[in-house]
Amino acid sequence: MHYVVTGACGFIGANLVKGLNERGISDIIAVDNLERADKFLNLADCDIADYLDKREFLELIENGQLDGGIEAILHEGACSDTMETDGRYMMANNYRYSLALLDFCQEQEVPFLYASSASVYGGGGVFREEREFEGPLNVYGYSKFLFDQIVRRRLINADSQIAGFRYFNVYGPREQHKGRMASVAFHHFNQYRAGGKVKLFEGYGGYGNGEQRRDFVYVGDVVKVNMDFLESRASGICNLGTGRAQSFNELAAATVNACRALDGKPARAVAELVAEGIIEYIPFPDALKGKYQSFTEADLAQLRGAGYKDAFATVEQGVADYVKWLAR
Repeated sequence: MHYVVTGACGFIGANLVKGLNERGISDIIAVDNLERADKFLNLADCDIADYLDKREFLELIENGQLDGGIEAILHEGACSDTMETDGRYMMANNYRYSLALLDFCQEQEVPFLYASSASVYGGGGVFREEREFEGPLNVYGYSKFLFDQIVRRRLINADSQIAGFRYFNVYGPREQHKGRMASVAFHHFNQYRAGGKVKLFEGYGGYGNGEQRRDFVYVGDVVKVNMDFLESRASGICNLGTGRAQSFNELAAATVNACRALDGKPARAVAELVAEGIIEYIPFPDALKGKYQSFTEADLAQLRGAGYKDAFATVEQGVADYVKWLAR
């Protein structure tokens, strides 16, 4: 029996493979699309049983060749580019692909854990797993939103585990291949190392310079939640954030100060970093106006109700760990 991780060469997928390895599991089928071959590096230090291209994997499922051989599917494979404008591609890749795997897992009575997204909430200010608070602003968010609606209907009569996680702003190791879609912490680290400063957006939507606030969650915590649900077999759609919004200014300061600590330099407050020109504000992009979440903060009642009790890393704790990994 094998565990399947889709999107296994991607950011969260690769961390889940590593997390399974750390729990003594190596009977893993890694599924991905390696048309961008450099993503293989995310699995170079992981142990797996086999690798399958996404298209080959779907064919094996459709032909019944994996029947009875799967322990669980952790489905992270998706197009995560929120600026993608090809709706047909997005819906085929994120919605139809997910639906095929859900059907398989329900038929086989196999646990199905999948990646949803906080983008389903759109510009609203309430982040609770209820239909009235959901209104995606782009086709990426819609693809996740639509699949969640299917899951809600299936959960009523499901005979096996279905767990969806609405990821908030995840950051951490193994995201370098994502380019412009990598986390702000990743970009800040590289900006500071290259030029001694980091760039943030000026004020927008009623927020001051760098004061837009997000729920930044460390990928190590994302792995812990997935592993906990895999063990408990809890079902449901749950937010996966920290429950604590922090500003981009705080994130920038955490990244800079973690870099300074590696160089034996003392920490600086946000105001000092701004005064010294280390934090620099740039105009808010026109392309993001009306499509940008200026505030996110996960309501964790559903996650806690499902039995997850552990605390989440703060930005200061998570970024310090991440910067050490990046600076290796």
